[in-house]
Amino acid sequence: MPKSSNRSKVKIRVLLADDHHIVRAGIRQLLESAGDLQVIAEAGDGEEARALIQKHKPDVAVLDIQMPKASGIEVTRWVRAHLPEVGVLILTAYDDDPYVMAVLQAGANGYVLKTAQADELIQSVRDVNEGKSTLDPAVTRKLMANLFKKPERLIDPLTDRELDVLRLAAKGFTNKAIGVQLGISDRTVQGHLAHVFAKMQATSRTEAVMRAVSLGWISQSTGQIPEE
Repeated sequence: MPKSSNRSKVKIRVLLADDHHIVRAGIRQLLESAGDLQVIAEAGDGEEARALIQKHKPDVAVLDIQMPKASGIEVTRWVRAHLPEVGVLILTAYDDDPYVMAVLQAGANGYVLKTAQADELIQSVRDVNEGKSTLDPAVTRKLMANLFKKPERLIDPLTDRELDVLRLAAKGFTNKAIGVQLGISDRTVQGHLAHVFAKMQATSRTEAVMRAVSLGWISQSTGQIPEE
């Protein structure tokens, strides 16, 4: 459900975190020019961002990745653990795969590059506020290109237990946490993941999850196995 169904009456409350004051000032002016967005607080580092998010509970937190004291990735993990109702939009100059995947695994709702057009950033904030996911088109193209760059071959189907393990891995659970939920040891979980990686030609959880999403084995939005 959208957090604000009537933009003319209820403004989307935004917290902005970036360690460069002049960058924050420019982004603030851009966002507030939209009319339905209001920057209620600004933070210059990750620790300040956490404190202000805790205090103000914004609709959307717009975070840079590289910040002193705590990165945007660390702040995102904290938000997901303590204030899951707050939307997180990463706004950064970095489009490197490790950053993108780390942010998505941490639970961010969106990822936008600072090279994006003004209307794209504004719409991304609106989308995140409405519970949608948003990725910069350039980031999406890069991820998809890397996903399918290996020669295709038939992938052996996963067992039900392997799918269970992969589904929980997609949600960010550790081997130990997966084992607790499934009633098996973390060593057994590790063995299942090894089989998953081998079958899917993957070298990491992230790659295995993305391939499973592309094959329709799990849902990208929820990490759940789609119903038949």
